[in-house]
Formats: sequence, C-alpha cells, structure tokens
Amino acid sequence: MTIPEKGLSRRGLLGLAGAGIAGATLGVAGDRVALAATDTASSASGAAATYPFFGDHQSGIVTPAQDRLHFAAFDVGDITKAELIELLQDWTVAASRMTAGSTPGEFGPASGPYDAPPDDTGEALDLPPAGLTLTFGFGPSLFDERFGLGSRRPPALVDLPHFPGDMLNAGASNGDLCVQACSDDPQIAVHAIRNLSRIAFGRAQLRWSQLGFGRTSSTTRAQSTPRNLFGFKDGTANLKAEDTSALAQQLWADSADGAPWMAGGSYLVARTIRMTVETWDRTSLREQETIMGRNKGEGAPLSGGTEFTEPDFESVGRGDAPLIDTAAHVRLAHPSGHDGAQLLRRGYNYVDGNDELGRLNAGLFFLAYQRDPRTQFIPIQLALAKNDLMNEYIRHVGSGIFAVPPGCQSGSYLGASLFGEA
Repeated sequence: MTIPEKGLSRRGLLGLAGAGIAGATLGVAGDRVALAATDTASSASGAAATYPFFGDHQSGIVTPAQDRLHFAAFDVGDITKAELIELLQDWTVAASRMTAGSTPGEFGPASGPYDAPPDDTGEALDLPPAGLTLTFGFGPSLFDERFGLGSRRPPALVDLPHFPGDMLNAGASNGDLCVQACSDDPQIAVHAIRNLSRIAFGRAQLRWSQLGFGRTSSTTRAQSTPRNLFGFKDGTANLKAEDTSALAQQLWADSADGAPWMAGGSYLVARTIRMTVETWDRTSLREQETIMGRNKGEGAPLSGGTEFTEPDFESVGRGDAPLIDTAAHVRLAHPSGHDGAQLLRRGYNYVDGNDELGRLNAGLFFLAYQRDPRTQFIPIQLALAKNDLMNEYIRHVGSGIFAVPPGCQSGSYLGASLFGEA
C-alpha cells in the first residue's frame, strides 16, 4: 500500500511555507521521497519502528501504547465545507508521510527554494520515526450549521454532562478537531503537531494542547503495566489489542449504531485530571491502598491474589468489613458495576511546571476509547465522581469528546465517510 501521489493543496503549502512567499515553491520541481506504508508494523524495533497509517481503523488506538504524547485540539475558522475537506486531505498526506519517517512536505527542512521558508520545521531531521502514530477526531461542535453536518452527528457523540467535582477550564476543553500524536520520542510527537498546525494555517487554529510522558496503560499483552504519578499501577484491567471479540463489542463503532459513516471508528474521551500530589505524598500507605483497592507493590486487589486476579468484592476481613472498600476506585470502576462496560485507555502522565503556590501542576491526561460513551464512560465517571475515595486528591480541569472516524485507504482521506465519500 503506497502513500498517495497527491501532494498538499495550495492552502497546505501556504501554511507550511508562509503565506507571504509560498508562491515561490509552487511549480518548483523537487525530488520526492519514495515511501511505502506497510500493512503491519515494521520489523525494526525501538526508535526505528513504524506503524501503518492506512487501514480499516486509525493507528494510535490499539497500537502498542508509545511512551510520549502531544495532543492538540483545534477550532475551525471561517471556511467553507470544501475548504474543511481540503484541510483533512492535506492532513492525511502530511500524516501518512510523517508516520512513514519522511517530512510533511515535498522538500524537507534543508532544501527547496532558498528564499522561502522550509516546508518542514526541521527539529526531527536525522531522527527515526520512533513509532509515530497520528489519530484524528471530530468534536460535537463541528456538527453545526457552518458545514451542514448537523444531520450527520452520531447519536453517541453526546455533550458530556457536568460531573460532580468538575472544575473545567473552558480554554483547555472541547474543540472542533483533535489530533493525538504518540511516539517513543517526544520531539517526534511535537514535530508532528507543529507541522500539522502550520498546514492548518488560515483554516483551523490551535485551541489547546497537552504534552504527556510515561504511558499509564498497556494496549497489548506484551506490555507491562505502567504506573501513574500516585505510584500505583494503572490500567491493569485495560482492553488489549488481542481481545478481538471484546474490541468488537466495546471499542469499534458499528453501522447499526446510528451513524453508518462511523463504522470501524471509535469515540474518544479526553480528561485532564490534576493530582494534588503534595497531599497524596503525606498520606499513609494503608490509606493509599484503601483508596485504590489494590496494593502498591504488585497491584494485586486487596482481596488477594496477583495483579491480574479478579477482585473479590464479597471478601471480608476483621469485623466483617469488606477487604475492598465500598468506595475504592477499583470497585467503582469495575465492569461488574456497569453492565460489563469497559474502556480502552491510552492515558499519560503530565507535569506542567508549578502553580503560583509552588505546587506541581501534575496529573493524568486520561484518554479512553469506546464504542458508546453513553453506556461506557459517562456512567462509569458518574459513579466515580459521586463516591470515589480518590476524589480528595484529584480534580478534573479539562475535558473533550471526539468521534474518531475509521481509517482510510491510500488515495482517500481521513473523514471521507463523513462527507459521503469512499
């Protein structure tokens, strides 16, 4: 499967090269790098790994979770529907090139017309692709009268309710479009978002973004369970790529779900969860484990066993008190309390310096994919927001929900199904 020959549109080139003198690049011949997108991840490991951009599903969902993240949400400007489609086409071209280890534009950071800005910012020059994936989504606000998409809004793409305890920053929430860049090299992820932002110039502007490090979940059985900034293993019971039947039920949208164009896609909820780590660090180990419902060392449930032993919520200890507290995080989030609902999590730790009081601005950037937020994320989060013992140590400060369309084939573009195109 080859990357399409179609290059960036004139608008995309203007974004990369600078509107004032981008015309100098148009019509100038240059050597194109021949690229191929493989149907499976390359045999190379580590920094040289690549993942396919084209396919039935977008990469970056069940792909083995990389260690670094740059997530960005955009607001679309005063443009036409045709210009929105052109932006998505340009992003598809650039994303397919960058995930294959090339530059977003034709010339690269050190070639092309000498009197024009380079069509690549250059910070990734000489770096391997480091397993870069780029995953795109559409927010509820895109489905309005601007582009005539109101009737195409999926029923599952609901506005999230205000959950108890939410302290959301409107400037760090929502957005018309989102891009999730994951990589094992932070510079590669930042480079991707930076160049996609340039391509969007005049058509969409950055609304908010978040850097993440240290994945807080595993998406394949080959990965070990990582830890969050509270020091506990995170995502022990996460859906895995190998769970194909569960993924069909819990992750991938189906044509029968009310939006046929979303078949093979998924729904993403992003939540910025700030942790009051200073308070947590002064909490006893006993209380920390009670809050989580798991031990801190191995991550085993307090009812006994090892990390992957199913919690026994009926087990009692001294005084017939439940071994796992009725308000413990593991109990309130467990599928048994939500008609079997599960999420595929791809969260990351974050540290954004400190606040005016000298406290770390740190926490979890929670990313969860699912088939229907109405029956998965929303009831789970309502239960946690109302009763979770952990609420004393966290607060939700950012939020967004996005429809993540299915993948595309070479020669098409991401989101083509939304506009009735193949």
